[in-house]
Amino acid sequence: MIDARRSAGKAARETLSRKAQGAFALPERDPVAVIEAQNTTRLQTLVPIRVGRMLESPFALYRGSAAMMAHDLADSPVTGCQVIASGDAHLANFGLFASPERRMLFDLNDFDEAYPAPWEWDVRRLAASVWIHGRANSYTEAQCADATGAAVRTYRNTLSALFQLTATERYYFQEETDVLEHDPRAQKQRIRAIAEKARKRTSEQVLRKLTTMEEDGKPHIVDQFPVIRHSTKYDLGRITELYLLYLDTLRADIRLLLTQYEVVDYAMRIVGVGSVGTRCWLLLLQGPAGEPLFLQAKEAPRSVLETHGKVATAPDSIIRAVAKNGQGSRVVGAQRILQAQSDPFLGWVRGVEGDDGLRRDFYLRQFRDMKGSVDLQTLEPAQSMKYAALCGTMLARAHSQSPGSAFVAGYLGNGETFDLAITAWARLYADQSEKDYDALRAAVKTGRLPAETGL
Repeated sequence: MIDARRSAGKAARETLSRKAQGAFALPERDPVAVIEAQNTTRLQTLVPIRVGRMLESPFALYRGSAAMMAHDLADSPVTGCQVIASGDAHLANFGLFASPERRMLFDLNDFDEAYPAPWEWDVRRLAASVWIHGRANSYTEAQCADATGAAVRTYRNTLSALFQLTATERYYFQEETDVLEHDPRAQKQRIRAIAEKARKRTSEQVLRKLTTMEEDGKPHIVDQFPVIRHSTKYDLGRITELYLLYLDTLRADIRLLLTQYEVVDYAMRIVGVGSVGTRCWLLLLQGPAGEPLFLQAKEAPRSVLETHGKVATAPDSIIRAVAKNGQGSRVVGAQRILQAQSDPFLGWVRGVEGDDGLRRDFYLRQFRDMKGSVDLQTLEPAQSMKYAALCGTMLARAHSQSPGSAFVAGYLGNGETFDLAITAWARLYADQSEKDYDALRAAVKTGRLPAETGL
């Protein structure tokens, strides 16, 4: 296996050298036009909030512009090897969550854009996010380079190490917070505090924060306009019908569990940065003993890797699955592949008639089930470097699940040529992101784009 990997890597390097990965050439584009095009499919009342959240910083814009980066990378030189890619593997899309056994794990946690694509695209997305985040935290350029290099180097080393294991061993590889806490290099108190906070983020906590008890004796979600609000488009009966369709996509044990719950309320909720304006629903369920369970139903459009990255080929099995089950099944399938452990409540609904008469796909998952994240703004440079390296580890684990990724491990080899090339590229992309941010601010100032900040 190792010899085959080396042979494949040698062949790839003859096609595209590792040093050539640092070449920086972007297509001409209007960053504001990319945002405007995406806004046309969003809830128009929420577009100003989306733009307002992007205005917070160049890093906030970067978080919300996966489509722009996919467009930029569409025609970039690549080795030709595809993996199941995250599509949005930036620093803020990693975090802590509970496994089905209630152990705290660290991994990728956003898969809306996942799709088969060149492996380099995820690495570039992560690397550029490290440099942009470093500038947002006022790091020196040398410190940005150190953190970015750590992410890419750890990705390369981890992928190499994973391919010393069997396919089954790679599948079971995961990062637990308990392991991190016993690592003398880790920020023990920080990780422990984040994990403890995450353990408290349960449906019971959400119930106390977001609901009130009504005269019918059942809890109801309280409107917090515009972030959380009820809609007159659907009634509870229609939402329950969709909930029953979702149950059909679950494993038998989870489906049996959820048949004991009933939907008692629902509301629309604004999420994230780039997702603002897509349809997202919060469902409140009640169990046989009155216990709450919150689910999130999130709209699943086509991946930007397909629409803006112009990925032309994908395995027939994926194309058939999406054609049969919709884009929600794509997101669910990718999450199960890319995460070491996934939410057992993951499921989907396809072809839901929307507020504008168009049909849309959704995927469902638990809401705030012991989930936590690192506050990136509080990281010192040394901490940022370790965190970036940890993200590189988990991205390598995710990519190692794709059968063709042995090719990548062989291509990267043992030297630092690729690390240095991508780090140099990330600095230049950070420069471009700042120009994009200036263009966004100018568009808001001239009235081309509406913006509402502070939400």
